[in-house]
Amino acid sequence: MNQLFISLEPDVVDWARAQFALTAIYHWLFVPLTLGLALIMGIMETLYYRTRKVFWKDVAVFWQRLFGINFAMGVATGIVLEFEFGTNWSNYSWFVGDIFGAPLAIEGIVAFFMESTFVAVMFFGWKKVSAGFHLASTWLTGIGATISAWWILVANAWMQNPVGCTFNPDTMRNEMSSFLEVALSPLAVNKFVHTVTSAWIIGALFTVAVGCYYLYRRREQRLALASIRIGSIVGLAACLLTLHSGDQSAYRVAQVQPMKLAAMEALYQGGNDQSLTAIAWVNPFEQPDYRAAQEPPLRVAIPYALSFLATRNMHGFVPGVNDLLKGGYERPDGSVEPSVEEKILRGRQAIGDLKRYRQMRASLRGTAPDAAAEAEMKALMQSLQANMPYFGYGYVKDPAQLVPYVPVCFYAFRAMVGLGTLFILFFMVVLVVAWRRDLSRCRWLLVGAMVMLPLGYVASESGWLVAEFGRQPWAIQDMLPTWVGVSDVKTGSVMLTFFLFLVLFTVLLAVEVSILWKAIRRGPAYEGEA
Repeated sequence: MNQLFISLEPDVVDWARAQFALTAIYHWLFVPLTLGLALIMGIMETLYYRTRKVFWKDVAVFWQRLFGINFAMGVATGIVLEFEFGTNWSNYSWFVGDIFGAPLAIEGIVAFFMESTFVAVMFFGWKKVSAGFHLASTWLTGIGATISAWWILVANAWMQNPVGCTFNPDTMRNEMSSFLEVALSPLAVNKFVHTVTSAWIIGALFTVAVGCYYLYRRREQRLALASIRIGSIVGLAACLLTLHSGDQSAYRVAQVQPMKLAAMEALYQGGNDQSLTAIAWVNPFEQPDYRAAQEPPLRVAIPYALSFLATRNMHGFVPGVNDLLKGGYERPDGSVEPSVEEKILRGRQAIGDLKRYRQMRASLRGTAPDAAAEAEMKALMQSLQANMPYFGYGYVKDPAQLVPYVPVCFYAFRAMVGLGTLFILFFMVVLVVAWRRDLSRCRWLLVGAMVMLPLGYVASESGWLVAEFGRQPWAIQDMLPTWVGVSDVKTGSVMLTFFLFLVLFTVLLAVEVSILWKAIRRGPAYEGEA
């Protein structure tokens, strides 16, 4: 790893990160709508199955058509994203592939196979299978997509909190020691619930926006009103679930990624009785110097809220950036947090022990070691195991490398929370108006509903920015920095593919929006019509 790190071109890490971020951001434009519409179309067809009214069948077919358009685009970008682990992050893939590859393999073999099988029945089986089997296929398509998201999020959560693994110095790989610990870690469960429920919000916003567009154009009014009512119910329930899971997620982050929480709050000097910042001025174009950073100006905060969020105690201690770098405070488990300097020294000790151990193994070449060599190798293994939790810090040269880019984390977190609060109010208003008044007369609300849809994507992408920017510089938390996990490739090659993907994904997005827009303008094909 040391040799690979030294041979890298200076800008290859930044371009590899930029390419992966580009692919992930475009991919995430398609995924939430797929998960959200899966729930909507399942509800619509269930209503048809229970009532046998042709109207509900027409509604279900309409939303399934929109689901299918988006589903195809999501698959295309997702495949590219997974292949980038082998092309741009081969050192990462070698180091943890035995663990990280397992959930991705299960996602491809089980979940994707499941959803791709039943999606064919859903689209082409209306007159070929029974109503019950078709309904099951519709729900299984959505469940398959959700299970697919589960395994991808398990892999992502393991990068944020590596559990259930041990390092094998003979193979230079981390190996899985407990599949259940990886698959069912509390961080993975919270991440899955929070992500899927936020995707339901996107599906609900899309449903309500399309319905309001029809009412604004004074067409398809029965379908529009039914879709708005169902969409707003789903949206409000999803918002409340997302609020709860977000609270649980923040608590988990405070336990395993305290630096991310400090960056989200632009908190440099921590302490007890910490308040939660509602709004403040943080320069969006400059990373503050952590050594001289103070509380941001124009700050409006909620007293004691951050301490309660992070510790479930209103007077609990929340470390800031400087506390985490200096160390010396007591952890929740009673141990003392070491300083970054100590972590770096222990990480370098682990790297040195590993190098020496492998040199001795190579010198033996299959022969049995003598007593002195065996004792030395045993001592090296004991030292390596003791210092392995800080292995990644051995590649850190400056403590500033360990501080995420605070402005992005700070503003993205507030965009996510602020817009989530707005969506709760929006769905409540739509529900009341849709059930008690003539919604078509509230032109301002119809226009507002269409504006809410892009804001939903802003909130969703902001959540991913917080999750991924907040864990920098780690590809795997405390285990592998990004500049060690990258492939030894030429910067020009990564730059070229970056711009190729930028053009390709932009075209794909434009094509999807165009096809969706044509399908929405065309409207549903009612049974019995030509």
